[in-house]
Amino acid sequence: MAPPAGLPFRIAKLGHVVLKVHDLKRSVAFYSGVLGFRVSDVYPETMMKGGMVFLRCNTDHHCLALVGGAQGEASARELHHFAFEVATLDEVLRAREHLRRNQVRIDFDGRRRAGCQVAVEFRDPDNHFLEIYWNLDQVGSDGRVRPPEEWCEEMSLEAAIDNPPPGQDTSLHDRSLRK
Repeated sequence: MAPPAGLPFRIAKLGHVVLKVHDLKRSVAFYSGVLGFRVSDVYPETMMKGGMVFLRCNTDHHCLALVGGAQGEASARELHHFAFEVATLDEVLRAREHLRRNQVRIDFDGRRRAGCQVAVEFRDPDNHFLEIYWNLDQVGSDGRVRPPEEWCEEMSLEAAIDNPPPGQDTSLHDRSLRK
């Protein structure tokens, strides 16, 4: 599928995600203390019912905002998950160990299918599904994507490293991080 010809704009990137959370203070502690986000701004209850906190992971003012007042855990019915990219395979391995040390629920680590990124998938305190990944396939100007027979799904980070798809170099990593 291609966008319609003559579209008068081009979306450059997904700018940010805003989540409703049950306990705003607990969620800010998770995203800043466990995942390393920095708070940019805070709206008090008088500006936004439930309060709102803007968080960043780069120089953009925010990539994530949290709004308090959710009733219970997220059900992942509308938003399945969102993902955060890291620069190296070692960072994915270190992230998994860091999440384990912080008793974060991990649902998956390894390589999924389309996109072939190596990832760890986990939950935040409100049960939102999150992912930290490395090396998402890039689509060139020819529009070619990796065919399904090259996806190489693996159900652990170790298997994903040992069995990379064509063109994915998993040889440069700290072997001591494998567990």
